[in-house]
Amino acid sequence: MTFYVGLDVSLNETAICIVDATGKIVREGKAESEPDAIVTWLGLATGPYERVGLEAGPLSPWLCEGLLALGLPAICIETRRMKGATAAMAVKTDRNDARAIAQAMRVGWFTAVHLKTLRSQELRMLLTNRKALLSGRVAIENAIRGTLKAFGLKVGPVTVDAFKDRVIELTADYPRLAEMMRPMLAAREALQLQCESLHAMLLKAVRSDAVCRRLLSVPGVGPVTALAYATAIDDPARFVHSRDVGAHLGLTPRKYASGEIDRNGSISKSGDRLAREALFLAAHTLLTRVTRWSALKAWGVALAKRRGLRRATIAVARKLAVIMHRMWLDSADFRWTREENTPVPAAI
Repeated sequence: MTFYVGLDVSLNETAICIVDATGKIVREGKAESEPDAIVTWLGLATGPYERVGLEAGPLSPWLCEGLLALGLPAICIETRRMKGATAAMAVKTDRNDARAIAQAMRVGWFTAVHLKTLRSQELRMLLTNRKALLSGRVAIENAIRGTLKAFGLKVGPVTVDAFKDRVIELTADYPRLAEMMRPMLAAREALQLQCESLHAMLLKAVRSDAVCRRLLSVPGVGPVTALAYATAIDDPARFVHSRDVGAHLGLTPRKYASGEIDRNGSISKSGDRLAREALFLAAHTLLTRVTRWSALKAWGVALAKRRGLRRATIAVARKLAVIMHRMWLDSADFRWTREENTPVPAAI
């Protein structure tokens, strides 16, 4: 008889449940959240194991890779679907969650999550760390602006490099304020310096990656967007159709159809948030700042006139996700017109 295992992973301990082919609980308990400890715990029970499931989370990629390396058929599953399956539970505990995951493994009611390569995980950490430093710098700038405003000192619109000089200029006649601003400006300068260091590492990673260099040929797409997209997709072959990428990144509308009700909602916002935000900014840049016309921009501008800029930007972001996936598979650069080597009509 085969058995199925559900793992509810937390930072220190993992709740484990084993069920047989009929759904009967064979054994359950807890082990340390370490691959070796889980394998040792499972080794005390009867095998073989058909599927070992754990929800996607911070520890999941490392833990799943460790279990696979030790010979267990581990599967990382989608969290939202499991949340829907356990929503009716009156009592939510780690043990009950492990039971639900084990039963999902048995009946096949789960969606497997792609495990990214080590390189993609490292580059994704580079992006998130850069964003954290950038957010910290902006937060300090906003705090400085807010505190100075109470004294009638308005920083106003200034560049990043001119911000420090502007604050020093405003507080020149206020010695105590100037003294209080000094630590804030020092912290801001340190964050800016380290953010520039990470940005240089990001640019180096993009230059050394053939896929990212190709994605840079898309108008509106910069190094951050190219790297965020490449690390989010990781393996383009896992998508059967390029159009599936838009839904994967949460850029397609929600759908509710039941009885006589049939309506579309806002975009689902599922999947990789960092890549989705980067594509939205790239689409906005394409529509508002890129001067050279293309078939994609002509389509987006026409849509913006009918439905508004925001909706058009989302639609163009979805098209960018699809086009960039096709470019990746075909090893081709961006085509500015619908037919290669065909000039853009003067009317556009």
